[in-house]
Amino acid sequence: MSAIITGYSGYGNSYMGGYQTRTGAAGAAASESGGVIVNPGQSTRVSPGRKSSPAECETCKSRKYQDGSDEMVSFKSAAHIPPQASASRVRAHEQEHVSNAYSQAARKNGQVISASVALKSAVCPECGRSYVAGGTTTTRIKYPDESNPYTRNRKSQDALSLIGQNLDMAV
Repeated sequence: MSAIITGYSGYGNSYMGGYQTRTGAAGAAASESGGVIVNPGQSTRVSPGRKSSPAECETCKSRKYQDGSDEMVSFKSAAHIPPQASASRVRAHEQEHVSNAYSQAARKNGQVISASVALKSAVCPECGRSYVAGGTTTTRIKYPDESNPYTRNRKSQDALSLIGQNLDMAV
């Protein structure tokens, strides 16, 4: 027998709705609709049913990501990721968890059975822009358990079945 350890690393969007960032008059430009541009380079067009344009969206500007796992990876403290870069940054972060699983398995003589990453997407309620809200990494590592008597018995049975299967003769 062997022990199978399943790991789970959740990396989610921990946006705190009560916090708002303010920009001073020197750091912000006004859009044609009269709002303050907090995300330069984005569209100033307000989609139907939305409160603001992507350029004026305070929610996108103040969204923060934080890792909730007990591993040493990036985003242990909350940090901002722009919506257009969220997919690649979250994917890279989740790859850190996969790399840690392979390292842990190698250190303890284990074998990674599976490692999967799932990214979660969302739509900003204020401007309607889609972004990657977080990700989940699930890993399964199999470790040999030499102290288990059933494992030792199975190994000895395997050894007995292999004895005599190869014959080397010289004539």
